[in-house]
Amino acid sequence: TTRLLDILDKYGVKATFFVVYAGNQAALKRMVESGHTVAIHSATHNYEQIYSSKAAYWNDLYITQENIKLATGITTMIVRFPGGSSNTISRNYCPGIMTELAGELKASGFRYFDWHVDSKDAAGAQTADEIYYNAVSGIAKRNTTVLLQHDTTARSVDAAEMIIQWGIANGYTFQVLTMDSPYCEHRVQN
Repeated sequence: TTRLLDILDKYGVKATFFVVYAGNQAALKRMVESGHTVAIHSATHNYEQIYSSKAAYWNDLYITQENIKLATGITTMIVRFPGGSSNTISRNYCPGIMTELAGELKASGFRYFDWHVDSKDAAGAQTADEIYYNAVSGIAKRNTTVLLQHDTTARSVDAAEMIIQWGIANGYTFQVLTMDSPYCEHRVQN
């Protein structure tokens, strides 16, 4: 995360971080101070636990939200479901839960986001070049794109710098997600 933050600073690019656990308070503070959006992903990222019931999901969400608030002073209302709203894994633990959670999140004032383009850095891409290709080939097909990218491996962070360089060279701008950003929601699958 620190290396990715350095790269983003180098290019003046802002990003949205959907955080897991939210225990690295220094990184969270730096994200906010640098103008990035810090958003809720999960306290555990354990699908079986998170999607065992609506109560379990909400507990996980509120733990993450509170940890972010403790570190940054910000109460974020922006969310990305583990696996996205279109995940089919959740139905193994609680059929229909995604439909209910998607509606309840919105009714509670939260805003969830999915993605238009998956760099596949957490789903099979083995090199920075593969991640870069997956990202830019998808981005190039759209005017506005939410790109799913992680900071969990060196190859993902290497690819992020390559994607930024390509984007700048091709006239793209980078923006954080906000409560007012255009919707990017998948079709719920369960």
